[in-house]
Amino acid sequence: MLRPVVVGLDGSPESLAAAEWAAGEALRRGLPLRLLHAWEGGMAPDEPELPELAAPRLRARRILRGALDRLDERRPQVHMSAEQVTRPAVEALVAAGDEAELLVLGSRAFGGIGGFMAGSVALATVARAVPPVVLVRAGQRVEDEHVPDAEGLRSARTPYRDVVVGVDPARPSDELLAFAFESAALRKAPLRVVHAWQLPYVPAALESRARNAVGAAAERALASALGPWREKYPSVEVCEVVREGSPAEQLLHVSRDAGLLAVGRRIRRARLGAHIGPVAHAVLHHVRCPVAVVSHDWAPHG
Repeated sequence: MLRPVVVGLDGSPESLAAAEWAAGEALRRGLPLRLLHAWEGGMAPDEPELPELAAPRLRARRILRGALDRLDERRPQVHMSAEQVTRPAVEALVAAGDEAELLVLGSRAFGGIGGFMAGSVALATVARAVPPVVLVRAGQRVEDEHVPDAEGLRSARTPYRDVVVGVDPARPSDELLAFAFESAALRKAPLRVVHAWQLPYVPAALESRARNAVGAAAERALASALGPWREKYPSVEVCEVVREGSPAEQLLHVSRDAGLLAVGRRIRRARLGAHIGPVAHAVLHHVRCPVAVVSHDWAPHG
């Protein structure tokens, strides 16, 4: 049975943008699409309605019905369904994610140079969900994933923008690389793989030599980590970007004109509980394109 693309829908502009993006991704992957609305009214949708609960419940039904009708008109090839569940939003989304190929949520856009204002539900879901979680900003349109046409105008008929992924070759994630390469292959888009390194303290007299050595070692490590993936996806054009600096800053810079950014989230099994990580947290709040956070397990070498 095919695992669906699941999108959380509450009627907000960001959730409607997420639903549009999710429908396109479901089409690219040949998967069904499931629209999910979490109902926290304390009663199951099929129980008798109390007068004070009728209005919000009917509004939720209208939101789902309207989104289904609109998406079905634009993406008739995609099998779609809608569901209203009775539980808190984060719990409902995480549970739905357990049976999903991909989970898609909306994030509020804000002014200035940034692109995301990830809310508490989105951040909590990203920190706990098993499948990749994609956050889509309000205002995102289908043509935003594509390069401008010859006249500089947005068009859904032009090639896709690059997919960007941040990688640490010292502990590469198969889940993250698989998602990034597959996303690039589905879009026939170039894949930019970013690795940022930082120079440890060395005496000033040795700094230049050390910088050259560390940079060269970083390039070799990334090339080695990507070797098997290049062989598995020979059609994907890969550009390796190795730069000195913080991972978050370099990803923000490289992804300015990207169509999709993918970052990893290490699964925490300690008592401190679920977390997102500083790099993922930074890009979720400041990158304008859709951001995929891919969870992965990792244990220290030794």
